[in-house]
This record gives sequence, C-alpha cells and structure tokens, in this order.
Amino acid sequence: MQVYKIYPSGFAANSYLVTADGKNALCIDPAQPGIADEVKNLGLNVSHVLLTHGHFDHIGGAASLQKAGAKVGCLFGEERLAVLDNLADSLGGGLEIEPFFIDFTVKDGEELALAGIRIKVIATAGHTAGGACYLIENSLFTGDTLFEGSVGRSDLPTGSGTELTKSVKKLYALDGDYIVYAGHGEDTTLDRERKYNGAIRA
Repeated sequence: MQVYKIYPSGFAANSYLVTADGKNALCIDPAQPGIADEVKNLGLNVSHVLLTHGHFDHIGGAASLQKAGAKVGCLFGEERLAVLDNLADSLGGGLEIEPFFIDFTVKDGEELALAGIRIKVIATAGHTAGGACYLIENSLFTGDTLFEGSVGRSDLPTGSGTELTKSVKKLYALDGDYIVYAGHGEDTTLDRERKYNGAIRA
C-alpha cells in the first residue's frame, strides 16, 4: 500500500490518496479541486472518496473527483453537511464549494473493501457530530479528530468537548501502533500521541 499526501494550497486540509496496486486509488478528504490534477499526474484512477467530516476545508475537491467517476461516501448522518450548494457561512469565510452528492454512507465499525483496499470505519464525534476516522493497515486517517500534539476544535456547530475526549481515547485504545495521517499538519504515530499529546491524555 502507498499513501500520497497532498498538501493544500492556501487554507484547506491535507488530502490523501491511497493505492494498493499503483493504479486504482481511494481519496480521503479531497480538500481542493486541484486534487483531480494530482490524481492525473500520478497516473491513478480514484474510484472512491471517503470524507472524515463535511467542513468546507475538507470537501472542496469532492465534486471534481465525482465528475471523473468517483463515488463519495461519509459516515451516516454526516451527508447533510456535504450536500450544501454553498458553504459560505461562518466556517467558509465566503468560500463557495462546488456542490456534489453522497453516493453511500458508512457506519461505525463497518469494514469496507474499496479500490482493492480494506478499511475499518471508526466513528469519532466531537469535532463534528458525524466525524469519522479510517484505519487502513498500519495507517490511521484522523481528519480533525487527532493531530500531532493536539486535537481538533470542539467549539464549532455540532462539536462537543466531551464527545471529542471520548473519541480520542477510543483511538488511543486501539491495539498496536499506527502512522497517524491528520487533516492538518504533519504525520505522527498513535503511540507518540498516547505518550505526549498534552491536549487529551491517554
């Protein structure tokens, strides 16, 4: 398995392309429309998109991948955040997102097989009510739930500090160590965050 990390241009989230065969790929959080160009440059075909949540800085490229044939999925109940025609609200700061629709939803604990990749869904409310993380082999994609040395905000609409604490501790309780690919910032490991993350202790 290979993970390509696409850093954002300007204010947006990290995007990730995951491939098992170097041809077919899964995209997690397509933050900006330019992700379609990155996919083309890498010679990949994205068949599926998984969203960690529906905030504007994580979904800006979903429409471009969907137009190219990708199916877009998110945690059940989160789709209401992703289908808005215009996210120019207090979170969007005037930024308009090209509309797209949700093709499928997933549930906590569900195991998926997409683009030849096995994925386990972990519901992680707190940053938003419908947040999710995705576990793929030795990699954990955490969106805005867990960062290097920090955790996501819980003061935005549908956020909850109590739920965020539960969700982060749910990740800490996973067996073994994993590379943590977060929605913002640099990569870390779950073991490092268990030991040193001062925001929420293991």
